[in-house]
Parts: sequence; C-alpha cells; structure tokens
Amino acid sequence: MTGPNGVGKTNLLEAIHVGAQGFSPRTRAEPRLVRFGETEARVQLSGRASGAPFETRIDLVPGAAKQVRLNGAALAGGEELRSRLAALAFTPERLAVVKGGPIVRRAYLDRMLGRVFPSRAEIAPNYSRAVAQRNAALRRVRGGEAGLDSVEPWSAQVAALGTELDTVRSELVQLLSSGFARIAAALGLADAALTYEGRGVSLADLDARLDRDLDRAVTGVGPHLRDASITAGARELRGFGSQGEQRTAVLALVLAEAELLADRRGEPPLLLLDDVFSELDNERRAALLAQLPPGGQTMITATHRPGVAEPELVVEVTPGEARAA
Repeated sequence: MTGPNGVGKTNLLEAIHVGAQGFSPRTRAEPRLVRFGETEARVQLSGRASGAPFETRIDLVPGAAKQVRLNGAALAGGEELRSRLAALAFTPERLAVVKGGPIVRRAYLDRMLGRVFPSRAEIAPNYSRAVAQRNAALRRVRGGEAGLDSVEPWSAQVAALGTELDTVRSELVQLLSSGFARIAAALGLADAALTYEGRGVSLADLDARLDRDLDRAVTGVGPHLRDASITAGARELRGFGSQGEQRTAVLALVLAEAELLADRRGEPPLLLLDDVFSELDNERRAALLAQLPPGGQTMITATHRPGVAEPELVVEVTPGEARAA
C-alpha cells in the first residue's frame, strides 16, 4: 500500500488486524478506534483460510462489550477469533517489545503462546489470577483478617502454574531463537539472540520469602517478574541498541513467529508490515522480502512504490479510498 504520509495507510492496516484478530496492534484503548463524532465502529473482513472462505465482523461501542463474529456466528471474544485466524503486525509501536520494560516482553511472549500453543493459551491468565488471589490473601493476613493457612492454597497454585508457565515460555523461546537469529542476520543484525531463563517456582521458593511478601502484600518471586533477553553480541538491545537495531530485532521476531506458525499450522499467517522499508537500503529491502513465508499474504505500507513490487500488487491509498495502482 502506497501513499503520502497522513492519508490513512496505517489506519487501513490497523483495521485489517482488528478484523482478523479482534484487537488493535497499536492501542488497547478500544474507544480510540471509533471515529471522532461517531458512536460506534465496525470492521468487516473477508478472505480465505485453510482453503475455506471466511468473514469476520467486529462491532465496537464505547462502554459496551465488544461483539466478535466469524461467518455470522458470535464468538466469546477476540481470543477465540485468534485461535481460528492468524495475523501478525509490525508497527512502530511494537518497538516497545525491545525498548520497553520487562512487562512488555512478558505480555508479548504470552500473547504469542496463545497463537503457537492454542491448547496452552490459558496458562498465563490462570497464573495471573492465582498471583492476584495470593496477593489478596497476603493483604488479609497482614491486616489481621485471616491466618497464614489462607495463603497456602494459593501458594500451591502459584507454584504449579508458575512452573508450567516458565516451561512453556522457555519452549516457545527455544522454538523461535534459531529463526530469530538467522532472520536478524539476513537483515543486517549480526549475533542476535533471544533467551528466557525459566527457572520455575516452588513452594520452597515462596515459603522462603513469605515474611517479605507479607510485609509488601505482593508475591515477590515467579514468572510474573521474569524478563526475556534480546541481545546482539554482548549488548542488551534495550539499553545499548540503536533505533535501527531495535527495529530490526522486532521485525525479526515477527518474521520468526510467522515462520513458526506456518510450520505448525501448515499455512502462513497474514503479515501486516507498517513502514518497514523506510530505514532499509535496496539490498536489505530485498533481504526482507526473501524472509517472508512462501505462499502467504503480506501487506506492506510505504510512502513510495518500492521497485521490488509488481505493479498489480500495489494499492494506492488516498484519503477515504484505496484502489489498485
């Protein structure tokens, strides 16, 4: 998709992602997706997946529950839609995966878990609920409203689910790491590595710091405090990477996940890449295109028509309109 800045290329890419996944890749504040002056928004998307046609409809009304439909049938939510359709996006906001704090990388990994291991999608939210319940029990004990025995069942839940979450995160990172390093190198980022130290959490770990947890009324050990490391050579890219290196690392992560999903599902995901050519020379643009999963569909926005694209594959975007070049 080509067109000058400000004509709506990114908005169109965002709408496609909402239609395919039920949420925006740019914001979690869904009322912001409703146009100024309007009371609701709707995205309808049609296409083919696994050889069969599909149609989705997402209705957003501020203050009301989001409505998600697939082929006319109401779904429980976006999570169910994402288990049926696969779409990945690269936008400038995704640089937070490298530049942001550990909470951003944990959330990124846990969303990926649901796409790569659908049957394990509930491990992360179940663990978060167990930690929240243990923290509530700690507050009650600290306030003299309950005894220590009220903490024990939740400690057992945190230990079991936390170890399971650490294990599946480690498995995911192991599956991604070789593809991430290879794709990053092809895009000019040498010696890139993605690692995660999933140690698990035991009842002994929780008991050892129970006094400190009671003082603070929070659980101070477990995968809710872990971090994934994204490095190039000996450098942590969060603090010692240039903007271009951080951008390349995020793009390599997206493409590595696309490759992994294509392998596990037998079909590449839809890729939505916003403004990825702007900081690449011709050689690296060609390298990027060579890394796209074969047989899949990729939509790329750019201010100018790239010389590597066939004319019939170019869509020109103007305010309020998108048409074939």
